[in-house]
Amino acid sequence: MESNQSNVWESIRNLKKSATDKKIAGVCGGLGEHTPMPSWLWRAVFLSLTFLWGTGLVAYIALWICMPVADDQPDSKQKVNSTP
Repeated sequence: MESNQSNVWESIRNLKKSATDKKIAGVCGGLGEHTPMPSWLWRAVFLSLTFLWGTGLVAYIALWICMPVADDQPDSKQKVNSTP
């Protein structure tokens, strides 16, 4: 159980807005990259929560402010490995 909790916290710690899969701010794209749910499903969840209770918009804006932006360039390790 400890390893499952550490994996969840590690995923949350690594959560970043997507630089490539974004419609507004990249929040749903980032959630789609770091969870098993695709980004279109995250968009549907936020939209549904917005229309049903109004909490989706508040949560989206909070994540927009709190989530760091992902680097749009690959890591230096990937650059080194990709050169012949």
